[in-house]
Parts: sequence; structure tokens; C-alpha cells
Amino acid sequence: MNAAGSLISLPELERNRSPGRSGTHLCHLCFESTELKLLEEATISVCRSLVENNPRTGNLGALIKVFLSRTKELKLSAECQNHIFIWQTHNALFIICCLLKVFICEMSEEELQLHFTYEEKSGSYSCDSEDLLEELVCCLMQLITDVPLLDITYDISVEAISTMVVFLSCQLFHKEVLRQSISHKYLMRGRCLPYTSKLVKTLLYNFIRQEKPPPPGAHVFSQQSEGGGLLYGLASGVATGLWTVFTLGGVGSKAAAAPALASPLANQSLLLLLVLANLTDAADAPNPYRQAIMSFKNTQDNSPFPSSIPHAFQINFNSLYTALCEQQTSDQATLLLYTLLHQNSNIRTYMLARTDMESLVLPILEILYHVEERNSHHVYMALIILLILTEDDGFNRSIHEVILKNITWYSERVLTEISLGSLLILVVIRTIQYNMTRTRDKYLHTNCLAALANMSAQFRSLHQYAAQRIISYTCRHLRRYVNVLDKLYFPHSHCSTLQHCFSSLSDNGEELLSLTCSHILRSYASSLFSLLSKKHNKVLEQATQSLRGSLSSNDVPLPDYAQDLNVIEEVIRMMLEIINSCLTNSLHHNPNLVYALLYKRDLFEQFQTHPSFQDIMQNIDLVINFFNSRLLQAGAELSVERVLEIIKQGVVALPKDRLKKFPELKFKYVEEEQPEEFFIPYVWSLVYNSAVGLYWNAQDIQLFTMDSD
Repeated sequence: MNAAGSLISLPELERNRSPGRSGTHLCHLCFESTELKLLEEATISVCRSLVENNPRTGNLGALIKVFLSRTKELKLSAECQNHIFIWQTHNALFIICCLLKVFICEMSEEELQLHFTYEEKSGSYSCDSEDLLEELVCCLMQLITDVPLLDITYDISVEAISTMVVFLSCQLFHKEVLRQSISHKYLMRGRCLPYTSKLVKTLLYNFIRQEKPPPPGAHVFSQQSEGGGLLYGLASGVATGLWTVFTLGGVGSKAAAAPALASPLANQSLLLLLVLANLTDAADAPNPYRQAIMSFKNTQDNSPFPSSIPHAFQINFNSLYTALCEQQTSDQATLLLYTLLHQNSNIRTYMLARTDMESLVLPILEILYHVEERNSHHVYMALIILLILTEDDGFNRSIHEVILKNITWYSERVLTEISLGSLLILVVIRTIQYNMTRTRDKYLHTNCLAALANMSAQFRSLHQYAAQRIISYTCRHLRRYVNVLDKLYFPHSHCSTLQHCFSSLSDNGEELLSLTCSHILRSYASSLFSLLSKKHNKVLEQATQSLRGSLSSNDVPLPDYAQDLNVIEEVIRMMLEIINSCLTNSLHHNPNLVYALLYKRDLFEQFQTHPSFQDIMQNIDLVINFFNSRLLQAGAELSVERVLEIIKQGVVALPKDRLKKFPELKFKYVEEEQPEEFFIPYVWSLVYNSAVGLYWNAQDIQLFTMDSD
């Protein structure tokens, strides 16, 4: 792989790909609330009846007008602690949200807009009347941004955000990404546009503050109070009962039940923010919410905003950084971190300048470490965040200066003291290894290798275990490569000695059993590589065709080992380039890497003649021979400490001009031309699985598919 100037991009994801692949085939999470489903089933017939009768009654418009009239006094009611007024307004909004969800699910946008123009108790609709839907959306934005957050307004704030999410949920019921919809009509122009920056800022601060809901009962009032009527009383019983379910985990639930969401407001705000940020651009205007996310600055930044930047605002970066570090256990928080790092240069500059980078990097590494427990999308986002960070040389240097103690979640080995950089290397290599043996996703391992390559020139004081894993992982693929070649050339009668040698390796491919086996393997590999060097691609092609012919049918796919050959060769090439980059740029900082390389020198020597690796092997071979000769001069039975001492002394004497210069290993992440094909289904899957108080029937969802389990 030619690294210079290479671009690593997020692939366009196909729908309905197999589980574990980078598609929109999503796992069905266990957050689905039984109570929400029961509520949906109990009210759906009533909602459908209202939909059917609305052209005659105009009840929907009447209800919305009642809500709109009340919201004009909502801010004052909050200041005056008017519990009853806020409670009734919340109930009205709850009913509107339930109805709106049914409307959007079961009819076209044109029909939906008609229902918002039907006049009360008339058989027709008015084209000249005010646009109730636009007025409702503007009112919701005002409610979210202007009403102070108090115990008595917490519920209605969450409900307003939920209703906004429902308004945007028409995307769920379309297979293709929507590029023109009512959301584009109302949110990107007209009366709602001026609220853009204020809404984004409020949603971000809701995420930052992580405000917990009021104690159960703080928002429940006596039904003997004036106002409300039967309908409001019924809705209040549903709404307050439902809220108790979310804050307490369900009536009569056991302590061992799933933990309650710490801040429903923060969760709902984050989901709405991600939905808005990933709306496609309108035909005549860019997405203003994405513009706001791309351009906001730190409150400590006193420089003026350029006049060309619309929807600009300021926010406290320190508070945002702290919240992002603390919330990385959720997909949506990791996606927000990716969005800010990738799109907002102010945020990226600020984060890279932090002196406590471990607060951000450690949660990301923990996501990758537990890769088998995470969905593929979450792993991708965590990995791309690392790739973006490693594009910065300052980051690559500083992470080796941060010393960590007792990393309890890393179970392969006790790490009492290790640098953040060495830990990052260990976790990324573990992720590559998991991918190569389980998911076999080329995109994943390519980006893992790209992150390591970006770091390689700044490797400093590598932990002995990190150095060992770099070399042993490379050796594992070197052995695997020879084994695959053997199967390709001799599909019916494999070399028994070679097979015995491979079968004798430990699971991690750490050791060759004896010098004899090593010598035989080296000789055999040398013969194979001599053959390859004559007509590399042609020889492989002929071997592959021969193997396919032996399978007696062109319809029979090649075995995995034959399909894997190019992937293995690519991984080997990249790992050798990473090792070479470290040796040529920071050899004197990494005696442990030289030690590990010398320990495995027999296997590396076998690949000196390989046509694909000859150039990159020159420097590695030079370093091996130079230090090996010094060790031979020092005598036999050398201790580990003595070998390291000889290496440190030899680094000074090694003639650097003899090391061949290669282009700098640098990879840069870029999105595909249409990233929305990946991100919009992903964001809505998070809404479907994580939104508080919202339930959709899985059978109605068209945007993505879900596993049955």
C-alpha cells in the first residue's frame, strides 16, 4: 500500500448486509419498553379514529390551537410556579405527540399537511388559514430554548424535544434517504430558521449539564384541582405514570432491572441534535444545523465571527469536553464526538491542545477493547476518532508522555504502568486481530493500520509488551502467508514438515519450536519466494486457477485461505512499513522494539527475497544484522538487561545514512461523497433504540432492518 497522501474513507453501507458487517443491518436492543408498546396498542384505535374524523371535526387543529395559546404564557407560568397550567400544557403536548406519530406513520406528507389545515367543525380545509404545522414547530423550538429548566418544566421540555423528533421521523418510513420533506420546508427556511443557533446551543447545553429528572411525585398534582376536564385527566394519568416508568424502571420492578437513564433530557436532546445535524441539504440551502455545529466557538474566544458564517454561537468548551469524556459509553455520545472532531476545527484544535488527553482517549480505547460487546457502528466511530486524532503529530508525541497505572479493564496482561501511546497500540492491534479472525472486515483493519501508521514515526519508549505485540502480530501473518502459499501451490500434498511446523505454534503464533523447524521453514519459504520473484502476479494467478480447477466447478468459491492472500499481504506490507517508520525515525527511543525484532529475526530473514517486501525489508534487515553482530561480539548467555544495554549503546553507533528513506506514513480520514447513506440510518437506529418515551412498531420501519433476536 502506498501510504503517502492516501485517504481512508467511510464506505457507503449497503442495506441488509450480514450481521457484524458495516451495514444498516442493526441489532435490536433491549431498551424497548413493554409499557410503551402497551400504550401504543391501547391508544392506536383512538388515534386512528381521530384521524378518520378529523376532516369533519377539525379536532387536531383545535387541540394544537389550545396548546399554542397556552405556550405564550408558559415562561411566565414557570416563573410564577404555576404547576397546574404547566401540567395541563404538557398533557396537551403529550396528546399532540401521540397523534402526530400516528399521522406521520400512516399517511403521506401531503395528507399530513391537509390535516393541519382542516377547520374546526367544517367539511373542508382552508388554504388561506395560518400554517399550523409550521407554527407548532416554531412553538416547540421556542419552548425548548426559552422556557427555563425547572423541576416543574422538566417534563414538558423533554416532551417538546420528543415531539420534534416525531416530527422528523418520516425518514423512518422510507427506504431511501429523504432529500426533500416537510422537515426541509420548515426547518431550513421561513419562521424556524432564526432559531437555529439558539436551538443547537440549548441542545448541547442540555447534553453538557446532564440534568436529572425531578424526584417522582414532584410533578404529580391532585386531580381535584380546577381545569383540565376528563381528557386532560386521562392524559395526565398516562403521562405521569409513563414518566414514573422511565425514572424508576417500572412499577414493582426489581433492583436488578436495567438501570434508569440518568438524564432523559440530555439523551433526548442529543438524539434530536444528531438528527438535525444529519439532515440532507435542501435543494437551495445547506443544512443550517450542520453549519451551526461546524462553526461554534469557545466562550473564551473573543475573536469576531466572520460575516460569512451564519448561525454562529459560543459555548464553554471545557464543559463540553468533560461531558464528552464522561458519556462515551453510549453510541450517540461517540457519534457526537466524531461529528465535532470531524466538522468543527475549533473543537478539534482545542481537544488536541488539552493536557489531559487520556480523559478522552481511554474511554475510546475501552470501546475498542470490548469490540465483541459493541455494535459495528459504535466500533467504527471510535476507530475513526482515533484516526482523526493520530493525524496530528503533536498528539502522537504527547500520548507517549502520559503514564497510566493499573488499567483494570485490560485483562490480557497486568499493566501496572504503561504510556497512553503503548496502550493505544495494544488495543488497536487487538482490534485488528479480532477483526481478522472474526468479522473479517477490510475497512476496519485498514483504518486500524492507518492509525498505527500515523503514530509510527513518533513511537517513544514503547512498553516491552507493546513492542512484542507489534512484532509478534507481524510474524503471525508472515507465517500465515507462507502457509497459504503452500496450500495454493500444493493443494493435494502439502509439505508435511511445514504443516507440522505450523501446527506446533501456539494460538498466538508466538514461537517456533526449534531451530531445525525454523531452518526448514526458512528454506521452504525462500524457494517459494524465488518462484514468486520471477512472475509474482502470474504465478499466483496460475496457482489460483489450478486450485479452482481441482474443485471441478467455476461456481464453487475459492477457499478462505486463497481469498485471504491479498489481504494478508496487505497487512504484512503495512506492518513492515510501520516497523520501518519507527526504526528510521525513532530508533534511539525504542530499544524494546529492537529487542523484539532480534528475538524474531529468523522469521524476518525468510522474507528478504519476497518481491513485494524486498524494498521495505532492507532497513529491517540492516538493523537486525547490525545489532545481531554486536550481540555475538558480547558473547553467549546474555541477560535481558545486558541485551537492552547493548542495544542502547549500539543505537549511537548505527550509521543512519545507511537506512533507506521512504515517504512519510500519513493517512487522512475523509467521508464519502454521500455520507448520509451511512449516517442517517445509523442516527435513526439510535433514536429507535434509545429515545425516551417513544415507541415505533418494528414492522413499520423501512429505513433499516433489525435482527429478530
